[in-house]
Amino acid sequence: MAEASATEVDPFTAVESLRAALDQVGIVLPSLAVDPATPSLHLVELGRVRADVAMRLARALQQGSPMT
Repeated sequence: MAEASATEVDPFTAVESLRAALDQVGIVLPSLAVDPATPSLHLVELGRVRADVAMRLARALQQGSPMT
């Protein structure tokens, strides 16, 4: 599967997809949002999280299958 370029991905869709995926593993990033300061760059703001949440996120990523 070909990866979409940054300008082809709607940042709002990306935020909702990431929020749903994180929710499936019990992780909430309260500051997860589209970065309004740079709309042309399609940036997603992940925000800051507590260390325990960062560890849970790391474990969830390590347990997932690699993207192809």
